[in-house]
Amino acid sequence: MSTYLNDFQKRKDYLICVDSDGCAMDTMDIKHIRCFGPCMVEEWELSEWEAPILERWNVMNLYSMTRGINRFKGLAMALKEINDTYCKIEDVDVLDQWVESSPELSNPALEKAIAENDSIILKKALSWSKKVNESINALSDDEKLPFVGVKEGLEYAHQYCDIAIVSSANRQAVEDEWKMYHLLEHVDIMLAQDVGSKAHCIQELLKKGYDKNNVLMVGDAPGDLDAARKNDVSFYPILVTHEKESWNEFADIVIGRLVSGTYQGDYEQVKINQFLENLSN
Repeated sequence: MSTYLNDFQKRKDYLICVDSDGCAMDTMDIKHIRCFGPCMVEEWELSEWEAPILERWNVMNLYSMTRGINRFKGLAMALKEINDTYCKIEDVDVLDQWVESSPELSNPALEKAIAENDSIILKKALSWSKKVNESINALSDDEKLPFVGVKEGLEYAHQYCDIAIVSSANRQAVEDEWKMYHLLEHVDIMLAQDVGSKAHCIQELLKKGYDKNNVLMVGDAPGDLDAARKNDVSFYPILVTHEKESWNEFADIVIGRLVSGTYQGDYEQVKINQFLENLSN
């Protein structure tokens, strides 16, 4: 498996790009409920309004059209709402400006921004992000499982397709989780938060010589659909609360349709409609 784009070479005509958290790994809910939200409450001393703030965090990041948003974008959104509703958040506009202008949203990118702008909110955002990573690492292995059908689906797809992890999560966490359950055996390249946006990752993979009609992005969040659309490649959704059924369909129907050239069109649109309705309920 390659970990760097420069080392990766196209081996098959078809490419599957698959997200990690909430798509292949059943880790998204627990990370937000136990790590992201509580660490924000702790870092900004928001315990007075903890219950409604955490409920809102989970809705924004798990159960709506902003599901899967980059951690720093989600933080900026949440802190702006908190600033308007509960208490003033110092320098809240500075964080908002950074997430909108930075080409990379990661801890190293934030460290560079802090060196240029000695802002309290940027320092606190970095502290929060590091605490989140520590909290995630402290989760037990049996709390970070792949969804039923993922290993079998990827193993089957790998017969016909190159497989790329395209994730906005922390690289080490993705590698550790996929390695633990022997999923990396069916992966050709891993691209995570440090490489850039999912759209950028797909764009770079297309430069390896794939026909856009032969590329499929598999994801669980609107950002995954957006990344696919920006690169004019196909999208297959893993539906929240219906992950097992989605992965079974991936192996039973989707790969065959992709390889036979019948995935795009009416079938793909039905899947996208189901995806959007599922997050809008």
